[in-house]
Amino acid sequence: MNSLQIFIIRAVLGAVFAVVLSRFFYPGANLMYIMGLGVILVGLAYLAEYLRDRRSGNKGRS
Repeated sequence: MNSLQIFIIRAVLGAVFAVVLSRFFYPGANLMYIMGLGVILVGLAYLAEYLRDRRSGNKGRS
């Protein structure tokens, strides 16, 4: 998979999980809060990938 496909998958999953988490823990959340949570989740996915690649010695995807 190329990096655009991975971004799209992460963005969709981030949006879905943001909606589920915000409705479960904070039902009165507005749209901006949910969007911000989605951006944070996608950012954390990229941070986790960076830390995993740095620790294992991988230098990006081939």
